[in-house]
Amino acid sequence: MGKTLRIGLSAGLLAVLLSVPARVSADYSGDAGTGAATVAANVFYIPAKLTYATLGGITGGLAYLLTGTNKEIAERVWKPSMGGDYVVKPSHIRREETLYFSAPIPPADDPGLAEQPFEQPLQ
Repeated sequence: MGKTLRIGLSAGLLAVLLSVPARVSADYSGDAGTGAATVAANVFYIPAKLTYATLGGITGGLAYLLTGTNKEIAERVWKPSMGGDYVVKPSHIRREETLYFSAPIPPADDPGLAEQPFEQPLQ
């Protein structure tokens, strides 16, 4: 009898909890606007970024060959052109995150700074 009573009370409590209306709100218009802006930005941004990265890869390869296989010179072309963001995200549209078209360039005169990020955001 005790087990049947517990099952009945549990089922009744569950029914009461499920029947209580809950307030839910969502900003679909804001999300839709951000999504549409992200798609529209990527239509132009992605081809431009891919073109820039491809040309930077080719130019860095030529710099590598023309400087007698000097990898440091080639990397100064490859890193900025092939780094950065390839896709615009909704957080970029909402300005919660910085969008980098190219990767940061470290100063050439101080090799110790080459490992530290040198931020240069896209404005």
